[in-house]
Amino acid sequence: MERKKFLTVCGTGCLGLMVAPMLLQSCMSTKFIAATLNGAFLEFPISEFIESHKEPIKYRNYVITYHEKLKYPICVYRISEGEFKALLMRCTHQGTELQVFGDRLQCPAHGSEFSNLGVVKNGPAEESLRTFPVEVNQNLIKINLS
Repeated sequence: MERKKFLTVCGTGCLGLMVAPMLLQSCMSTKFIAATLNGAFLEFPISEFIESHKEPIKYRNYVITYHEKLKYPICVYRISEGEFKALLMRCTHQGTELQVFGDRLQCPAHGSEFSNLGVVKNGPAEESLRTFPVEVNQNLIKINLS
């Protein structure tokens, strides 16, 4: 095999090995939920976080919820059993809709990255994401949009 072809094949293979886990992780665990708007609250069942009902029960780390009246979706992270964090999926740099990759959100326009708590991990964004208070009430996740 020629040296140039060998380097091309190896480079493509290595790139595939690096990118595939990120793509598979985000595709497998992402769940989109059309939520109900009830006054100032966006609501959906807490059971949407259940990934598998088989013992032991497996929970999703996050879900993405949306409503037609909202310009951007909201990513809701399950931090612990009763603690949730709701983040507006709008980059604070120039307003591009973010993409979720496990425990981080990334801007496809300029590469800004945010943690699952909304904190800037990598610029050019300088401000944290907008967060919303989350309540759990009668098996409903209630996101306070006001």
